[in-house]
Amino acid sequence: MAVRQRPDGRLWRMSSPSLLATSDLHVSHRDNRAVLDEIRPRADGDWLIVAGDVAETTETIIRSLRMLRDRFEQVIWVPGNHELWTTGSDDTGLRGVARYEHLVELCRDIGVLTPEDPYPVWEAAGEAVVIAPLFVLYDYSFRPPELSVEEALAHARETRVVCSDEALLKPDPYADRQTWCKQRVAETLPRLEAIPEECSTVLVSHWPLHRDPTLRLRHPQFALWCGTELTADWHRRFRAITEVHGHLHIPVTDRIDGVPFEEVSLGYPREWRRRTRHPDPLHSILPPAEERTFENFVRAHR
Repeated sequence: MAVRQRPDGRLWRMSSPSLLATSDLHVSHRDNRAVLDEIRPRADGDWLIVAGDVAETTETIIRSLRMLRDRFEQVIWVPGNHELWTTGSDDTGLRGVARYEHLVELCRDIGVLTPEDPYPVWEAAGEAVVIAPLFVLYDYSFRPPELSVEEALAHARETRVVCSDEALLKPDPYADRQTWCKQRVAETLPRLEAIPEECSTVLVSHWPLHRDPTLRLRHPQFALWCGTELTADWHRRFRAITEVHGHLHIPVTDRIDGVPFEEVSLGYPREWRRRTRHPDPLHSILPPAEERTFENFVRAHR
């Protein structure tokens, strides 16, 4: 049995490969770059899911993913909102779909799988599980039912809880992000429906595929930028044994219809420092790690 040291000095004891996951590494922050440097497989053959928000500039995103690809047997990436931002610090100048497609091509060049590639199959303990990386965005449908989109956005602006996507995440060539979201869902559904019925799945998205994980947000207005009701039944419909997401910076396990929804984000340094000096941003999906409760998350932030 192999033994490797964790960032906090404790030891991992590994035997067989694992499917691991992380998200929201935000390596534009210096202290998060140090965390990235410490990410290593726990056993030979480990796969790594990266559920979005690696960084904002193309160069930093691909450099970070290449580093991880050099260490892990396979890396699977889905975009977060930060990867899709068009900023002055990124010299590509690409917007919307063109930016996403450019990132997909760069990922393919370094051997990282994306939502546009054939879904890989994880085989362990005699079982084959389809890993489905998804890019479906959001459409402001995670809002109070009594409010229209316009009213919900107006309330968010009045209370000064507005996601930077409103300025930086361009939907070109679509008129808005809602339309892009609808198109992404339409493109994704046939691929999920084509998965053989005897296969279970791990569904991976930067934004949670169900509203429930957003209900504990400190600022509930932010849920507008956190997903779409169009995916609310996908964990049941496509036989998910686990759903993996990031974005919320609340790394806990939810159970929805008996399916674990794993939020696997690292988050910003000011967030993870409140609960640990030595963050380990990897969470085991298969075999499943111990579930993390919101109560323990709150206790760690006191």
